[in-house]
Amino acid sequence: MAEKFVATDLATLQDNYDLIVIGSGGAGLTAAIQAHELGLKPVILEKMSKIGGNTTRASSGMNAAETDVQLNHHIVDSFEEFYADTFKGGGQQNNQELLKYFTEHGALAIDWLADHQIVLDELTITGGMSTMRTHRPSSMAPIGGFLVSELLKQVATENIPLYTDVKVNELVLNDGHQINGVKVTTANGDRELTAKAVVLATGGFGANQALLTKYRADLKGYNTTNQPGATGDGIELAQAIGAKLVDMDQVQVHPTVQQDTDHAYLIGEAVRGEGAILVNQSGARFVNELDTRKNVTAAIDELGGTGAWLIFDREIRDRVKAVEFYDSIGLVKTADTVADLATTTKLDAATLTSTVAKWNQAVADQNDVEFGRSTGMDRDIQHGPFYSIHIAPAVHYTMGGVAINHLTQVLTAQDQVINGLFAAGEVVGGLHGNNRIGGNSIAETVIFGRQAGQQVFKYLQQ
Repeated sequence: MAEKFVATDLATLQDNYDLIVIGSGGAGLTAAIQAHELGLKPVILEKMSKIGGNTTRASSGMNAAETDVQLNHHIVDSFEEFYADTFKGGGQQNNQELLKYFTEHGALAIDWLADHQIVLDELTITGGMSTMRTHRPSSMAPIGGFLVSELLKQVATENIPLYTDVKVNELVLNDGHQINGVKVTTANGDRELTAKAVVLATGGFGANQALLTKYRADLKGYNTTNQPGATGDGIELAQAIGAKLVDMDQVQVHPTVQQDTDHAYLIGEAVRGEGAILVNQSGARFVNELDTRKNVTAAIDELGGTGAWLIFDREIRDRVKAVEFYDSIGLVKTADTVADLATTTKLDAATLTSTVAKWNQAVADQNDVEFGRSTGMDRDIQHGPFYSIHIAPAVHYTMGGVAINHLTQVLTAQDQVINGLFAAGEVVGGLHGNNRIGGNSIAETVIFGRQAGQQVFKYLQQ
């Protein structure tokens, strides 16, 4: 849907703006809208032809605690529980300053979106979360494309300039070592644009094999779920002017990625959150499907390279609209019975039938004796047709990046603020520790995107 938005004509690119936002994903769009609403004149620069970055590939939802949406669903949550789940999920290696701000501002971000007619009033759950706090639209559409499309409507309505195919090559500092603009390459040649503030919203480096291999040689040759533009440009731009990098070796491999085609398609965590199970080549479960991504990935890797299969039924499919897309491009196998599904999927029919029956009993008893799963058990697998998707792990998210404080100000190796440089989204390191919980990346883009827009406004008032 994002492609319906028409980028601004390059001929109108000006020499000076109050704020330059680099990147057009959730963080960049949110930062620009927030800054514009505070009276600033921002511009959004996107190096790719396509708008939206990695945000467009997000499918599950946006985590937040203590929301009205949760109460409407009779779920009582707390900032403390959200913090505890995320801290535990990140191996207690999360930057606690960022984590505190993050967990305490999710509800406000949900409200801010609703104020912009971007309503996330449906809930699901992701691996590592103890309660349903993953917000998504009631249409159950994949969150990323929905969010980008809706934010772009705001950008269009407010006439915020957004240029595509503009690559930023350098951050420019003035004599006082404050940000003073950027050097860019466009179809019309190289230019320097001035601005007293820059927001880096350039995403991670999951599609940069050289950078991945530099920090994680063991991931050489892994497929990636990232869009081609996720090459770590913002990280390198910031490092070139003295920014500190943190957690660069922390790379998340997503456990459920369909890789039997030319393109790696992430199969969103919501499929498991709504009740799907994972089975091995024999047709047996082998893991708590909603353990952290790190642990589920390790369990699949231990199967010896076969990958695994998601198994679910019509009721679960109806709760995850993304499955319609997966099916439309041939990723889903279908059968009228579990035994027939096993045959179609080349699994052992007796084992799979027994596995599903055991799982259905676990759901009925709300007690998974085999693997201790306690979430995503609202529905069993007995309403045909039945479906399978073959999956295996792939590089998904880079937890490392530039160091910031909770004001989104970029820091040097000495933890000094680089005046005028702000960052939000996956370009930032530290928030997620050694494992990102599903639903926290979209939350991060909106929460810290808003904060960046607000703090730029405050900075420019000085």
